[in-house]
Amino acid sequence: MAKGTESDSVELLGLDFDCLDDQRALQAIRARAPSAPFAYVVTPNVDHIVRLSCTRSDVWPAYRHAWMTLCDSRILAKLATFAGMRLPITTGSDLTKAMFATVMSRSDRIAVVGGNPALIAKLRERYGFTNLLHHNPAMGFIHDRAERAHAVDFVVAAQARYIFLAVGSPQQELLAYDITRTGEATGLALCIGASLDFLVGEQTRAPVFVQQMSLEWLYRLATNPARLWRRYLVEGPQIVSVFHHWRQFHGHGL
Repeated sequence: MAKGTESDSVELLGLDFDCLDDQRALQAIRARAPSAPFAYVVTPNVDHIVRLSCTRSDVWPAYRHAWMTLCDSRILAKLATFAGMRLPITTGSDLTKAMFATVMSRSDRIAVVGGNPALIAKLRERYGFTNLLHHNPAMGFIHDRAERAHAVDFVVAAQARYIFLAVGSPQQELLAYDITRTGEATGLALCIGASLDFLVGEQTRAPVFVQQMSLEWLYRLATNPARLWRRYLVEGPQIVSVFHHWRQFHGHGL
């Protein structure tokens, strides 16, 4: 749970989600002291939960040590209602957009891990940041001890107020956990996946009405089938059995 907030949390599918909508999440982020020890925000969706439950149990600690855990999925929120819970939806993309629009100032020290130089140039041009640091680790860096340490060292040395980890899941969550364990970094990191690509227009999100129908996954599949077919057609549906087993373990039945 985010420290220093009045947030309640609910345990769903093995994670403690903070019951914060966009505005309350932003309020908690603004209230955090710039010099506070490093902490990070995760926004799990169906893909994350299936991976954690079915293939990458080693990644659980990276999620469970997050300062704030927000629900990035209308499907997860709907499953929560079946378990008698109300879980606000706060997507990483919407949170990132609001951070850039209303929270950060031009002079804030900001670090971005991931993304290409063209994306960073667009961020500087659009928002006028004067203190934006960038590191783009090599593909597969999380499996290379030296590259992984280099990414950690970059964030520690940056001493930024806000850090955006944009290297995909679970790489960004594992990196955030590594940084936390150094005990030397400051600032607040957001694990944001492709959110910066959406922000500068390099990728396009589904129309709002499609999002509201819980069909953003279908829109993304249609726009990038070669990369996403397995995630949405093979792995994603496993959330049904994951939820079934979780409810049985918690004595709720179906």
